[in-house]
Amino acid sequence: MSDIFEKDIDSDIENIADLEDSNYQYNNYKDDDEDYVYPENLYKLRLDYSKEGIYATAGKNLNPKFGDKVVIPTRYGRDVATVLGKSKQPIGIKPDDVVQIDRIVSEQDEAHLQSLRERESQAESIFKEKVAFHKLDMKLICVHFLLDEQKALFFFSSDNRVDFRELVKDLVAVFKLRIELRQIGVRDESRITGGLGVCGRPYCCNSISDKLRPVSIKMAKEQNLSLNSMKISGQCGRLLCCLSYEYDWYIDARKKLPPEGIRLYYDGTNFRVTEVNPITSMIKMMGEDGRLIEINAQRFKKDNGRWKIVD
Repeated sequence: MSDIFEKDIDSDIENIADLEDSNYQYNNYKDDDEDYVYPENLYKLRLDYSKEGIYATAGKNLNPKFGDKVVIPTRYGRDVATVLGKSKQPIGIKPDDVVQIDRIVSEQDEAHLQSLRERESQAESIFKEKVAFHKLDMKLICVHFLLDEQKALFFFSSDNRVDFRELVKDLVAVFKLRIELRQIGVRDESRITGGLGVCGRPYCCNSISDKLRPVSIKMAKEQNLSLNSMKISGQCGRLLCCLSYEYDWYIDARKKLPPEGIRLYYDGTNFRVTEVNPITSMIKMMGEDGRLIEINAQRFKKDNGRWKIVD
């Protein structure tokens, strides 16, 4: 299964360029294997504790429905995921990302899950006590005990790399099972904890997609947005996820529109295109005679490589 977590833990943001993801490299968002035919009974699942999306198939004897809890193999071990529904057109995944659903959670599993949730609550307090004892700079995000394996996951964030080897030894001594600590980035923290963005809607990374597609300043410029860091960054301190979701649409829309800065002759005067609005499909132009006019983009035609305005 693909790794959706950020690879780099960045330091404090000093300028607007630091809002960008350090691993930014734009590519069109396409399937990794376009020739692969995905199975008909393909389901989209979600791990409730990390908000990771997983694609899975179900055997002939299984018919999971929306909201069902199922047991699947995950990157951490065999665990429980929630069924979000069938997936007809999966996007941005590889064939190796598809797993097989083992079973639908039984009443016995439900009872076991309840006991694990109680242990997780206790584990949070113990973890914080041990962190304070070792004087480590760590912020606990969540704790999760796997259903089908003797293993506990601790997700935490920190501004620096942390040597937690002694902490792990203490936790193993207390819980008597395998311990895995995962340091995550600011985007991952927002995805797991959730919240409301500046638009008033739930975070995109938490409610729409768990794929942390890199975001760049170029995307904000392409959408004619103010480069004020307070306006184009989310609560995580990085550029808004929605910039990358909308970027492809802006790129395609601008291909059909004249670029800003070009000059053309209209109504007896030379004009310069000063603003192109792909959303409203309106073009603003400034004339040499001082006129500022706005024309619908449908009137602009490209003829032999040159733009002109038609009636």
